[in-house]
Amino acid sequence: MAGHHHHHHVDPAAGDSRVAWAVAVNLGLTVVQIIGGIVSGSLAMIADAIHNLSDALSLVIAFFARKIARRPADNAMTFGYGRAEVVAALINYTTLVVIGLYLVYEAVMRFIEPSGVDGWLVVIIAGVALLVDVVTAMLTYRLSKESVNIRAAFLHNVADALGSVAVIFAGTLIILYDWQWIDPAVTLLIAGYILWMSFGEIGGVIHILMLGTPPELSAQKVIKSIEAVDGIESVHHLHLWQMQEHEAALDAHLVIDAGRWGDADAIKQAVKARLKQDFGLGHTTLELECARHACVGAEVIG
Repeated sequence: MAGHHHHHHVDPAAGDSRVAWAVAVNLGLTVVQIIGGIVSGSLAMIADAIHNLSDALSLVIAFFARKIARRPADNAMTFGYGRAEVVAALINYTTLVVIGLYLVYEAVMRFIEPSGVDGWLVVIIAGVALLVDVVTAMLTYRLSKESVNIRAAFLHNVADALGSVAVIFAGTLIILYDWQWIDPAVTLLIAGYILWMSFGEIGGVIHILMLGTPPELSAQKVIKSIEAVDGIESVHHLHLWQMQEHEAALDAHLVIDAGRWGDADAIKQAVKARLKQDFGLGHTTLELECARHACVGAEVIG
C-alpha cells in the first residue's frame, strides 16, 4: 500500500476541466454518430454511438463523483465521501454490461433480417469518431492512473476507439465487396469487447465495496509483522479493508505479553510504526488487552 500514497499529483481543478471537455466532445460525437447510423443503416455505427453515449454519461458521473469525493468527512459520512468514485465506477461498468448484451441481441436480429448499409457514410463518420475518441483518451489518460472511476471512463474511450476502427473496416468491406453481413459481425465484436472489458474490471470495484482486503496486502503477513513486535503475545479480531481506492485501514485487538502492561502504550506505537513502514497503513485502530484478560476463543480475522 506504500506506493499508493504518490498518486495525487494531478491538480483536481485541472482534472475537472479535462473531464468537462471530454464530456462535451463525446456528447457532440454521439449525436453525429446516431444520425449517421440511422441514415446509413449501419447497426455497427449505432452500436459505436450507444457506446459513445455511455462514454459521455460515464464521464458525467466521473466528473460529479470526483467533486463529491473531495468533500470532507461529516456527521453523515464519518469516513468521508471518497467511495463516491468507486460507486460511480460500478454504475459505469454495469451500464456497459447492459449495453453489450443489448448489442449482441440487435446483431443477431440483423443476421436474421439483413438490411442495406451505406459504406461511404459509415467510413467518413467513423473516421471522425476515431479522431474524437483519441482526443478524449488523451484528456483522461493521466487521470486514469490515479482513479478507478476515471479509469472506467478512460477504458470506455479505448473501447470506443477500437470500435471506430472496426466500423471503418466494416464500411470499407461494404464499399469494396458489398458484404452486408460484416456490419452485424463487427457489432458482435464490439459487444464482445465491451463485455470482456467490463467483467474484467467490475470485480475489483465490487471487491472495494465489499470491504475486501487490498489486493497488494496479505492479512497473514500483516498479522506476522504485528506479532513480531516485542511485547505482543497475539492478535485477534483483525479487519483489513480498503476505505477507498488508494487508502486502506486496519483495526485489531492486540494481546500484550504478561508483565508488560506498563509498556502497553510504547508497544502500541511500535506496532503502528511497523504497519506504516512495512505496509503503508496509516489508518489503524488498535485495542489493547492484557494477557490475563484477553478475549477467549476469539477469531484471528473478523
